[in-house]
Amino acid sequence: MAAVPGRALHYVFKIGDRAKNAFFFQTILGMKVYRHEEFTEGCEAECNGPYDNRWSKTMIGYGPESTNFVFELTYNYGVKSYEIGNDFGGVTIHSKDILAKAAEHSYPVVKQDGRNILASPDGYKFYVVESAPTSDPVQEVEIHVKDLAASRKYWHELLKMNVLEENAKSVLLTYGSNQASLRLTLLTEALDRAKAYGRIAFEIPGAAQLPLFEAVKAAGGTILKPLIQLDTPGKATVSVIILADPNDHEICFVDKEGFTELSQPDDTAGDQLTKYILKDPFQDK
Repeated sequence: MAAVPGRALHYVFKIGDRAKNAFFFQTILGMKVYRHEEFTEGCEAECNGPYDNRWSKTMIGYGPESTNFVFELTYNYGVKSYEIGNDFGGVTIHSKDILAKAAEHSYPVVKQDGRNILASPDGYKFYVVESAPTSDPVQEVEIHVKDLAASRKYWHELLKMNVLEENAKSVLLTYGSNQASLRLTLLTEALDRAKAYGRIAFEIPGAAQLPLFEAVKAAGGTILKPLIQLDTPGKATVSVIILADPNDHEICFVDKEGFTELSQPDDTAGDQLTKYILKDPFQDK
């Protein structure tokens, strides 16, 4: 299979309290809500996990999805928390503002091994490098793997990501410049995805989806969802493939054409999120 012209889009976090997360991502990290969508039943691609209930997703970041890496906050009504495993490492953000905001609001910052670590309300780690970003402040997303060599082979040789740097403990990969990189870090203990497991998403041209699917199938890779069409009411239909790497990390590949139309920013998204938080019968007021 030829090189894949991909771009990292977002990482999916399951969250248990939208109000606390709205405060953390907007006020502490300084992100903006670009889309908010409500659904009455589970997603065919299990975007909200294995739940068939009312749920919402909120896309939040430092710029629109057409240019920036963002985070998809998925909320299942009535589920207040998720057991977190050790599969997710953390997010590296370059910013000169976050630590000051954290201090202003007495939000805890842990200093460990020379790094500034903030944990989201659900326990997801964010590593803050106190420097002005040269592009997207979101520089890296880190996931843990059991076998670094096998993982490198999967992501580099099969999914065609470029290796930026590597050592005995980690590999840093990307599909191109000016986008967030993916770091695979070797885990010295058993890997546990628990209930809070996430998913990373990339866009590729629609014409590249079938060759990718066929290549993964031929290699004996895990295909969680073959090429399917996902509809969002009132918005574009997107073609999606869901894979799992050798460590069962979920990977979503969407068609660039459909996703570009679907992901247009909504200026009312922040207000929509606030409205549904206030209306939520499960939300502590």
